[in-house]
Amino acid sequence: MSIKISVITVVFNAGKFLERTLQSVRDQKYENIEYIVIDGGSRDNTLALIESYNPSITRWISEPDEGLYHAMNKGLQMATGEYLMFLNAGDIFYNDQVLCSVFSGDSPGSDVYYGETMIMDTEGKEIGMRRLKAPEQLSWKSLIDGMLVCHQSFIARKDICSNYNLKYRIAADYDWMMNCLKNAQGIRNTHLIISGFLDGGLNKHNLRKALWERFQIMIKNYNFFLVVLNHFRIGYRFAVSYYKNRRF
Repeated sequence: MSIKISVITVVFNAGKFLERTLQSVRDQKYENIEYIVIDGGSRDNTLALIESYNPSITRWISEPDEGLYHAMNKGLQMATGEYLMFLNAGDIFYNDQVLCSVFSGDSPGSDVYYGETMIMDTEGKEIGMRRLKAPEQLSWKSLIDGMLVCHQSFIARKDICSNYNLKYRIAADYDWMMNCLKNAQGIRNTHLIISGFLDGGLNKHNLRKALWERFQIMIKNYNFFLVVLNHFRIGYRFAVSYYKNRRF
């Protein structure tokens, strides 16, 4: 049997976008998916949708939590797969063969698999590729340049994953990814578009706080003066991209 992949979806009152995620996981051709849905006690149609897709969901819970990353920690603790990844409400696999393509050839063998991300609008239409392109070679040191790989296009072996640090309310995914990469021995660029990411997530709606938290995480891991100098380059790169594309 193929290795088990735990796909975790965290949702709260996002029934408007959840069904596309549920469909995407259900339609994957990969044969050994453990699908976990963590709902924060939604009051919209979220629970009805979860129940309607129950045959393709391995386990789900609905209860109040302390925020996004607390809910994601619940998913981590429930996961029993050898590898895990997150697709939250509105996010999708880019196509139904993604996991088959990732876990072929030398697999299993790497601790981390990563790839590119397509940005989607609220209607599920493609906007364009993510502004930051995944580097050919990725390590924790690479992340001094920011979140170079989208969280939804990052698949990690469970035994290298720590819990999300709840000290960070907006950028705990950046800290988590860095810790995974520090623990990883083998890191593979799949050269695939792994996920479609719903535009307008938590970071975008809290941009100033997200940037401040990321700066704190950088200072914790890198040389202070190098981080400060590098921010001028990041700022310039961001400004050029925004001028060309008119989006973050």
